[in-house]
Amino acid sequence: MTLAGLILTLALVAAGLLGVSGIGVRLGFWSFGAGLQLLRWSAYLGLAAAAIAVIGILIPKVRAGALGSLVVALVIGLGVAYLPWHWRQRARAVPPIHDISTDLEHPPGFVAVLPLRSNAPNPSDYGGPEVAAAQRRGYPDIRPLILAAPPPVAFAQALAAAERMGWTLVAADSTAGRIEATATPAWFGFKDDVVIRVTPATEGSRIDVRSVSRVGKSDVGTNAARIRAYLAKVGR
Repeated sequence: MTLAGLILTLALVAAGLLGVSGIGVRLGFWSFGAGLQLLRWSAYLGLAAAAIAVIGILIPKVRAGALGSLVVALVIGLGVAYLPWHWRQRARAVPPIHDISTDLEHPPGFVAVLPLRSNAPNPSDYGGPEVAAAQRRGYPDIRPLILAAPPPVAFAQALAAAERMGWTLVAADSTAGRIEATATPAWFGFKDDVVIRVTPATEGSRIDVRSVSRVGKSDVGTNAARIRAYLAKVGR
């Protein structure tokens, strides 16, 4: 195999590690931590392949008859390295928390979801003032939604929006005004749990949402984005 072929192979191995890092976690082949480790190594290999490809392109004897392979290796290597870097940058830009709620004083509590979280590393209990303060700094826009509709109508709207989100519905108790569901992000397939609370308000009804990851210290902004998307659907 030529040097250009070896460089391209290294880039493809990096791409393969990137792909299986999440798939393996989703299928239960290895833990979330192991998946993150594979993700990290894919970035290292991708950067290495890109750097060596650049060197190869600059050396006439290496690039002769192999420029196409070197360019492909460069593009693949940079692409593989970019994704972990992008997620790392996102993680640094948001608070290192994984529990987001529209009500920071009295967050909605889980009931039906609790058995599903029995082995989860992250607790279902709210983290308290420190988590609330971090959310206020990082996500000041996450607030309750007020609907000009009585609670039964608001509950129906909230339930319909939850179903449109593609979550797995766990419970829908109209008497208690509580909806519980589980969301499964595509990449690693780890579970995040959502509880929705519908209560009477002076103007009609108030909808509060809480989204909590089962694993990971930081959710990289996923739970806040989920709540925003959900409330947008309810408010339509």
